[in-house]
Formats: sequence, C-alpha cells, structure tokens
Amino acid sequence: MRIAVVDDIASERKLLCSRLTEQFARRGVHADLFEYENGESFLAGAKERPFTVVFLDIYMTGANGIETAKELRSFDSDCLLVFTTTSTDHALEGFRVRAMHYLVKPYEEKELSGLTDEILSRIPSSGKYLDVKVNGSNVQIPFQKIVFAEHFSHMIHIHTTRKKEVLTRQSFEAFTSLLKVDPRFYLCNRGIVINLEHAVDFDGKEFLLDDETRIPVSRKLIKDARQTFMDYLFQRGTQP
Repeated sequence: MRIAVVDDIASERKLLCSRLTEQFARRGVHADLFEYENGESFLAGAKERPFTVVFLDIYMTGANGIETAKELRSFDSDCLLVFTTTSTDHALEGFRVRAMHYLVKPYEEKELSGLTDEILSRIPSSGKYLDVKVNGSNVQIPFQKIVFAEHFSHMIHIHTTRKKEVLTRQSFEAFTSLLKVDPRFYLCNRGIVINLEHAVDFDGKEFLLDDETRIPVSRKLIKDARQTFMDYLFQRGTQP
C-alpha cells in the first residue's frame, strides 16, 4: 500500500507518518509512506505511480488542498482522500472531490485508529495482503491466497492455496486483528480462522474448504457460522 502525506509543515508530516506507521504495524500491514511539502510535487508523483491513500492538508502555500484534490481527481478516481485540517469549513468542496474523511488537527488516537480500519475496509479485496515475518524476513501473503490459519505450539500455521504452509511466530490476537475487518474471514473455533472465499460447504458442524480440509466449528458458534456463511454467499452473489 502506497500512502502520501502532503503538508507544507515538515514536523506535521513526520508526526502523521510516524503515527500512521504505528497504526498499520499494529494490524500487521506494510505501508510505504511518502512525504510531499506541496501539492505540485505530490501530483507529479501521483501521475508517475498511483497512491492508495493520500492525507492532504487543506491550508498550504501554493496550491491548497482543495485545488490539489480537484487536479488529482482529473486522473485518479480511486485514491482514498483524507483531508488534514484545522477546520471543516470546506466540507462541501470536500464532498465534491469525494473525500472520505476530515482528520482535524491535533489528531486523536481513537479517531486515527478508526480511520485506519475504515481505510483497510475500503481497499479492494484483491489488493489486500498480510505482512508476516518468516525466518527473519518479511513475507507478503495476499488475503485471497489464505485458505485458513491455525495457532498451536506458539506458531501461526498459515495454509495457502496449492496446499502451501507458511509459519510465523506471533500471538493469534495480533495475527487476526487485520483479518477481522475483512468479511471473508471467520473465527470458527479457538485458534482457527478460515477464509470464506475458500469454503464450499457447511454441514452444521464443519466447514468444507476447497482444498478438502474440514474445519470444525465451536458448538456455541454453530448458528452464527451458518448465518455468516449464508450472508457471505448472498453478498458474493449480488456483487457485480
């Protein structure tokens, strides 16, 4: 994920970059952050390679944030736009350039945390991935390739497509923190999370996955599992 932070005050840029890095790291997400001191340099960079998200200060010298956003939308309709500002006076103009949020300075941790989750929920499913450490190296695993994962012997065993297995050492809670905001993933038992995208059936006790693995569901979750699976199949069936 590529994130741009555009602000003419260097200390503001560095502070936001630091806090965003911390928020994404908590969720096991790797993000490349790029700093720009004005709208012109940002637009030049965005034309070379698109950004996933831009945090754009409204009040800057030169082209202000609103003008920069209008230019951005002339060639990029997908980038998630977050205005950073000391005022929401430009809310109507922000609506016209499809800003997803106004982050008012000084940023509160709770708001920044909620915004991070919202950003991750809006990223197209095909572009999401986990960043995990395997034998000392960072490995990126696309969400769509995760079939299921289980926790035992202090390790997370990530089972991916083509029956490959990746091992990483971390707590199950930390591992699933990012997956929980994606509707494809379901915690069906203690220490086991499955990707409903790879589920082909649920018999009332177990999920059958497309790699022929059977995953038992906790007795107290039977009813919830059935409803979650039906809801997922319906939503998938209604998507264009």
